Amino acid sequence: MDLGAGRRGVDMGVSAIRHANVRERLQNNGYEIDDRGDVPVHRLEDCPVEGTKLKYLGEIQRVNTELCQRVAEEMGKGRFPLVLGGDHSIAIGTIAGVLQHKKKLGVVWFDAHGDINTDETSSSGNIHGMPVAVSMGIGHELLTAIGGQDAKLDPKKFVMIGIRDLDIGEKILLKELGVTVFTMHEIDMLGMTKVMEEAIKIVTDDTDGVHVSFDMDAIDPVYAPGVGTPVVGGLTYRESHLAMELISEANIVTSAEFVEINTVLDNRNQTAKVAVALMGSLLGERLK
Repeated sequence: MDLGAGRRGVDMGVSAIRHANVRERLQNNGYEIDDRGDVPVHRLEDCPVEGTKLKYLGEIQRVNTELCQRVAEEMGKGRFPLVLGGDHSIAIGTIAGVLQHKKKLGVVWFDAHGDINTDETSSSGNIHGMPVAVSMGIGHELLTAIGGQDAKLDPKKFVMIGIRDLDIGEKILLKELGVTVFTMHEIDMLGMTKVMEEAIKIVTDDTDGVHVSFDMDAIDPVYAPGVGTPVVGGLTYRESHLAMELISEANIVTSAEFVEINTVLDNRNQTAKVAVALMGSLLGERLK
């Protein structure tokens, strides 16, 4: 889906990931893969919902509701859901589905942006800038109702990493909620190892699972050029892998998603290949 984004193209990100041999990569690491296919997205002209400026609200609500149901169903079978996107608005459905089974979920959110805007604070009306707020129960009722009003995240168990572009309203809300944010400044000052140690401590304190949501624009555009909203000065290729490796070694992750690969802006599928490599590291791939 690319309806939540400000430019077209990330709807092709899933095909790019498959083309980058994600199945083979994970199978070589000992996993059995069951590709459940795509959640269908209707390519409609925007039909505005009265009283809001949120774009494609109805279709995004429908897609995320189905995604929530699919994720919950697979977790009910004892499976690990790995969700591929698409714009970051799909995190609404992913997290809501995980919360059907993990009631006290911790989240590690890799992103250049805060994604915690609301109808009131967003200047664009693009819902891919709102999934964090929605998952904490803040936002339009059509979105916060997905998965049920009780299926919401605790802001104190939520950690953002790689942030370098926040709107004013996002800064205010993040402080009010007490969300832990490691900007690129903290990563430069502390180093990725220290940042991940702190992050892992937060998301595992009195939680029953950990979700990793990785927006590829968390990485510097030098390494991942194919994203819709690139911001210079991001994570390096090695910092990203180290973060995934440290989460893997902690043996805490229970679900994951990788999003925002825009093939129109990419260079020879470079960004999708990086995403697949990171999935490998998160799920235990090592040199020795």
